Amino acid sequence: MLSTLRDFFERNIADAPAQDGHAIQLATAALLVEAMRIDAEATDAERDAVLEAVRGKFGLSGAEAETLIALAEEEMRQATDYYQFTSLINQRFTQAQKERVLELMWRVAYADSVIDAHEQHLMRKIAALLHVPDSAYIAAKLRARDATPE
Repeated sequence: MLSTLRDFFERNIADAPAQDGHAIQLATAALLVEAMRIDAEATDAERDAVLEAVRGKFGLSGAEAETLIALAEEEMRQATDYYQFTSLINQRFTQAQKERVLELMWRVAYADSVIDAHEQHLMRKIAALLHVPDSAYIAAKLRARDATPE
């Protein structure tokens, strides 16, 4: 899997950051993908929200973002927990960046206009693993809700 990721970035992204940068992009995309698939029904609106989040967060083209999302989906299928993703994010991201990841996850969850118990649980779990305080968790959720078109 790592060689697939390395090959993707070498082929598709000019002047790509070091391998650690690739890993953080994959870890972030994996959490966004999990927000999309946790309720067992990944809608087009949720997929579009993941694509928009990945493109915006990392400045990728549509094709690069699609490839990163496909890699993230494969990583999530093979993952046994979220720690491998959140530990990397904790090492590399500032508190504000971690809160932004949580907000982007909420945007994905809100994309289909329905927040179910699985999504709620995932968000709480990720917030705890990222050491996001309750006040920041709630603020991220409200920003995502307010940014979601009706």
